[in-house]
Amino acid sequence: MKVKDTLNLGHTDFKMRAGLPNKEPKMQAAWEENHLYEMRQKLNEGKPAFILHDGPPFANGNIHMGHALNKISKDIIVRYKSMNGFRAPYVPGWDTHGLPIEQQLAKKGVHRKEMPMDEYRELCRQFAMKEIEKQRTDFKRLGVLGDWDHPYITLQPKFEEQEIRVFGAMAEKGYIYHGLKPVYWSWSSESTLAEAEIEYHDVKSPSIYVAFPVKDGKGIIGTDTSFIIWTTTPWTIPANQGIAVNPRFEYAQVEADGKKYVVASERLQVVKEALGWNDVAVLKTFSGKDMERMVAKHPLYDRDSLVILGDHVTLDSGTGLVHTAPGHGEDDYKAGMNYDLPVVSVVDAKGFMTKDAPGFEGVFYDKANPMVTKALEEKGALLKLDFFTHSYPHDWRTKKPVIFRATTQWFASVDAFRQQILDAIDNVSFTPSWGKTRLYNMIRDRGDWVISRQRAWGVPLPIFYAEDGTPILEKETIDHVADLFGKYGSIVWSQREAKDLLPAGYTNVHSPNGKFTKETDIMDVWFDSGSSWAGVAEARPELEYPTDLYLEGSDQYRGWFNSSLITSVAVNGVAPYKQVLSQGFTLDGEGRKMSKSLGNTIAPDKVENQYGAEIIRLWAATVDSSSDVRVSMDNFAQTSEAYRKIRNTLRFMIANTGDFDEKTDTVPFSQLGSVDQYMLVRLNQVIKTAKAAYDKYDFATVEKTISSFLVNDLSAFYLDFAKDVVYIEAEKSLARRRMQTVMFEALLDLTKLLTPILAHTAEEIWPYLRQPEQYAALSNMPEAQDFAGQDDLLKQWSAFMSFRAEVQKSLEMARDAKLIGKSMEAAVTVYPQNSVRTLLAGLDANVMQLLITSGFAVAADGESAPAGAVHFDDADILVEHAQGDVCQRCRMTTTDVGADKRFPTLCGRCAKIVAENFPEAVENGFEA
Repeated sequence: MKVKDTLNLGHTDFKMRAGLPNKEPKMQAAWEENHLYEMRQKLNEGKPAFILHDGPPFANGNIHMGHALNKISKDIIVRYKSMNGFRAPYVPGWDTHGLPIEQQLAKKGVHRKEMPMDEYRELCRQFAMKEIEKQRTDFKRLGVLGDWDHPYITLQPKFEEQEIRVFGAMAEKGYIYHGLKPVYWSWSSESTLAEAEIEYHDVKSPSIYVAFPVKDGKGIIGTDTSFIIWTTTPWTIPANQGIAVNPRFEYAQVEADGKKYVVASERLQVVKEALGWNDVAVLKTFSGKDMERMVAKHPLYDRDSLVILGDHVTLDSGTGLVHTAPGHGEDDYKAGMNYDLPVVSVVDAKGFMTKDAPGFEGVFYDKANPMVTKALEEKGALLKLDFFTHSYPHDWRTKKPVIFRATTQWFASVDAFRQQILDAIDNVSFTPSWGKTRLYNMIRDRGDWVISRQRAWGVPLPIFYAEDGTPILEKETIDHVADLFGKYGSIVWSQREAKDLLPAGYTNVHSPNGKFTKETDIMDVWFDSGSSWAGVAEARPELEYPTDLYLEGSDQYRGWFNSSLITSVAVNGVAPYKQVLSQGFTLDGEGRKMSKSLGNTIAPDKVENQYGAEIIRLWAATVDSSSDVRVSMDNFAQTSEAYRKIRNTLRFMIANTGDFDEKTDTVPFSQLGSVDQYMLVRLNQVIKTAKAAYDKYDFATVEKTISSFLVNDLSAFYLDFAKDVVYIEAEKSLARRRMQTVMFEALLDLTKLLTPILAHTAEEIWPYLRQPEQYAALSNMPEAQDFAGQDDLLKQWSAFMSFRAEVQKSLEMARDAKLIGKSMEAAVTVYPQNSVRTLLAGLDANVMQLLITSGFAVAADGESAPAGAVHFDDADILVEHAQGDVCQRCRMTTTDVGADKRFPTLCGRCAKIVAENFPEAVENGFEA
């Protein structure tokens, strides 16, 4: 027999090297084959519901790291809620309509204007479904559990049906109207854009000051004076219909270098410097209110420009007089409507100037800028031309600048029930809290929602037109279209004539001959996803509405959070969500937005192939996703190292509880040693903290709390000295079973706590725990316990850990001085102050064992520390090399090695253990 055969050396098949890239796909296949998601749902029947409603990613291309962060975060929440007493189904979804798919088909040589509409739409549908399958595979590879076989897809007939019913409910309340208004117009896409489809980039623009001669100054100023406006869009001057002033501001008539002008008094100095005036005198001042309905001459055309009042006029820039073209600006439009100013758009759908801009017809609007400037100069109206760089709206898909352009569109009124929406926000909780202010301000300030799009791939607006052009938005017709879409899908709109889409026998007073046409525009895609509360949460029996949580990127305050809120309040008067959680964007390591053109993207599959999806999951749990997140391969390398520490600590506990039977070997708390009790109290603190953090969606605190406990409390302390017990003591000894009780409880509880984050690792550990549930994901979260006297226990052991830190520092100094090697070669003598003496006297523990030394003594009261002792405020600590020989079995240096003649290489403690438990060794001794 060999000495090592008498040791309880832990062994396990749980590998130190995880091999995640190869292991995870097999585990995921088993989850799917065994219907793990469905098993959890069955287990939770009848429990309170927690519904996280999935915001639909667009079905186009493989997923990126932002997708991974989002879907993993959702999976963590759903897994935790499912294990913590809630029925938490997860129905993933996809957004499938819109321009990106049309663009992808165009790249493949498919052109929508060259084929029947229904054929084109079918090609779009097929493309979308292929992309969905691609992304579904990507998401499942991350270990995300959900109802992947029954997702919601915005092109599904039943979804489209519910979307039409939402539209119908809003139309019935009078919230849908047809109007000519300026909207964001993308000439590159030839379509309107929603605010959520706008992104901002810096551009270089002209900056011009223009003089508008006074035609009628209402007796306050004469016709020898000019109003000065400032604009950065010279091409809109042909569309000018007025000049706006603020009724609360003071304006001044000035004489500058021999000419008379009007500017806001507070802007005079700025304008003087900008225009290089030398001799300036203020002739008179008056209020903006007094200027109402003064008349100016248009600087290019023979028409008037009316002076109007507008609260949108500010003193932040310009002259305090604002060039007003109601066809090309929202503020201009609103102010102009109060004075019946004509709404004229001088550019067409492709961005070219129209006949309403004489002299510039057929010119692309950007090319018209220098032409208009030159024309103004020739007329003597241009006071200054300059250029400056500023942030300007762009189409988020084509990356081209957009313009404000008046077109006849379909709108959903926001103004009609704005206060209701704002009131609904007050009933929603937001994480981060600033999200509430952001969404509130966006709703408060946004204009009416343009919901029509001049595209092909989308849900048709269910609107008919009578013979005389009257739009028909009746409940009867809209409900009938909804029924048709639910049965055949929205493709039926392009397959049938208008008369065949109307209810049987339908008549309308505006169509005496029974002739009807149908709308050709489609619905804004934000109306698609914004109706998902109706098409999914309200429609599916396993879900509930309003939902508990929406979780998406912070851009969705102007997107999905926004559109969903508007439609839900419009129809039902309530927000569709009780909580909103937003995340920042994923950026590269230098803080730049990831893009294929920059070559700085990191595809999730690259990390999966090198490290495993588990490392992405752990990374997602450690970052502060409330703001933008930088990500690089170095991040994943560091996360992989953190994972290794977690795994190896868990592995040690698995290996050393292999012979522990939870049912028969567990030692009650009252019979545990003091240090064992302390560790269980700490474990339950971890449970309480981690669960509270999960409840707040603070995954970083969950991970930090668990990792700190594993690394600092367990690995660096408890499990470190545990080797002297679990390896050395008799297999079934009380001391060993005590520590195994703690190890097993910690292993079990920590595995459960980690399951939402490290889903694969938890399931790999689970069989070693011999629990009744088939999977860790089917178990329940541990409940934190309180123990009698735990406060005193924590106080006592907190003091000991401070003392231990002083001993460790002393040991390190002795090691540096070459006095000892390992701590087990040391003998420590403490010369304590009263607080430490009291602490050590009251400690129910083997302090030498806790410190992993071969000797420990407390000097007599009043005994002075010798030279060489390390001084601390509460004790002096002397480290010496321990006397005696090294025990072959426990590796302690002790003076009683060989005292038992039967075992000349063992210390007295080990000899006793061997003699009592290994008769063969007593009889035959040990092999050399």
